[in-house]
Amino acid sequence: MVTIRVLVADDQEAAREALRLILDAEPGIEVVATAADGAEAVHQALWLRPDVVVMDLRMPGMDGIAAISRLAGAPAAPRVLALTTFDLDEYLFGALRAGAAGFLLKDSDPDVLVAAVRELHQGRGLIDPQVTGRLISRFAELSPRPATPELDLLTPREHHVLRLLGQGLTNGEIAAACTIEEGTVKTHVNRILTKLGLRSRVHAAIYAHEHGLVTRDAP
Repeated sequence: MVTIRVLVADDQEAAREALRLILDAEPGIEVVATAADGAEAVHQALWLRPDVVVMDLRMPGMDGIAAISRLAGAPAAPRVLALTTFDLDEYLFGALRAGAAGFLLKDSDPDVLVAAVRELHQGRGLIDPQVTGRLISRFAELSPRPATPELDLLTPREHHVLRLLGQGLTNGEIAAACTIEEGTVKTHVNRILTKLGLRSRVHAAIYAHEHGLVTRDAP
């Protein structure tokens, strides 16, 4: 079994220890270090090269957003799971722009946290299902963008899949909507990310909203 190496960053010692205990108890996951602020998280991440960083956004000194931005520009950058207390915290928008691959509310169940770490390690993005639609829509409202030439690179099928990603559908749901195999959906998603220069399906969903591919009354 491949071991997922994780760095946990949270300025609250009790929260940091709780996250470490939850993740270390899972087979195939090892917490290689913890950090109490963003600067320490960046230092540890650049030194230890974890696969995933679980990052609290609100920390003294260098906050989570600044740390995520620093890590995003590093070679072999780790996937960052941002944690926040509030479901529409303005920090989330900055974190997604900075390069976070996903986020969870800090009161999420332990099994949700573990699943999120595994999802990010597999190269997928994740937004807490409690607020996915509202977050992506709000993010796009704050930074609307006109259509770009890159959209013309997509095939009609990829364009359709991108719109469905923007609606928050899973690969299974997209497969059912398009009457195709789930493996084919994964291929389409990977091609979309490559053609548009996006980091994850989370950023693809945001892109779809920013460029007007998802209307407010979309299912």
